[in-house]
Amino acid sequence: MSQSAVVEDTLEEPFQGRRNRVRELLHAHPTLGSLIVLVAAGVIFGLVNHRFLVPVNVSIMLQQVAVIGALALGQTVIILTAGIDLSVGAAMILAQLIMAELAVASGVPAPAAILVGVAAGAATGVLNGALVTRATLPPFIVTLGTLSIFTALGILYSGGQTYTAVPGSLLAWTGTVVAIGSFQITTGVLMMLAMYLVVGYMLGRTAWGRHVYAVGDDLEASRLAGVRTDRVLFSVYILAGVIFGLAGWIQVGRVGSASTNISTTLNLDSITAVVIGGTSLFGGRGLVLGTLFGALIVEVFQNGLSLAGVEDLYQLMAEGILVLAAVGVDQWIRRVRR
Repeated sequence: MSQSAVVEDTLEEPFQGRRNRVRELLHAHPTLGSLIVLVAAGVIFGLVNHRFLVPVNVSIMLQQVAVIGALALGQTVIILTAGIDLSVGAAMILAQLIMAELAVASGVPAPAAILVGVAAGAATGVLNGALVTRATLPPFIVTLGTLSIFTALGILYSGGQTYTAVPGSLLAWTGTVVAIGSFQITTGVLMMLAMYLVVGYMLGRTAWGRHVYAVGDDLEASRLAGVRTDRVLFSVYILAGVIFGLAGWIQVGRVGSASTNISTTLNLDSITAVVIGGTSLFGGRGLVLGTLFGALIVEVFQNGLSLAGVEDLYQLMAEGILVLAAVGVDQWIRRVRR
């Protein structure tokens, strides 16, 4: 071996060692990377535009992240099992249309209408879960099909109408503003955070949560170990459906009405938040706290780029780059296990 090659190998060893330590650290703490990205993005956008970190703008970002954060939470429990749900936005829209139509047009008491709407969200999870576990169809194909089904059902049920919630009613309660010092958030944001606490506890402190991680890590090994994998998968889709129903209530309170004219990027945004938050698309690794960070990162990038005058086209491009980068980092981190 030449002297130059020896010197190159000598310089490479410390770098390789540091890289491996970073990879092991990120594997042990999945949320660390997303937290670093969130803080860095906040600092950079704050330097680019002085309006970014003012209390009013921070309050707006927190209010806007409530719906995506809720959808991403339901997406997380599914992706932890190595699945994916492309119908999250359509399921939420269907649930909110049902609860709004019942409360506004049909005269059903708001509590009952909300319960029916959340039950409709759960029903979307039952259908997805049954097709995945009973018909043994791939989650990608199942939810791609139900995306169209739920969208069509929402349009048929509402007739394309928009239902406006009565101000001060229970249906609009999730839009109630809560002042915390100079910040203003809504009860919908607090509801979203409460859901994160509940689901985080379920995943981290219960046998069901351990089974969810086990199924995502190795389905066949979990089945051989005695875990009722079909039941776990089915329950995951039902839980996600309930969360999507509650997200529909949050959405009604945030905008004051329910309609089919909602952002078409809900599915992409929810997946982006989960992946950026450190949850592996291959299942078995991730935390809901990381998903919350991921949802905040999505909102920070959208808001920061808008304030910087970047066109919507390039904002979508930036979001796509974030997803690719996050998946690439996940693949790199997973090599620790191999």
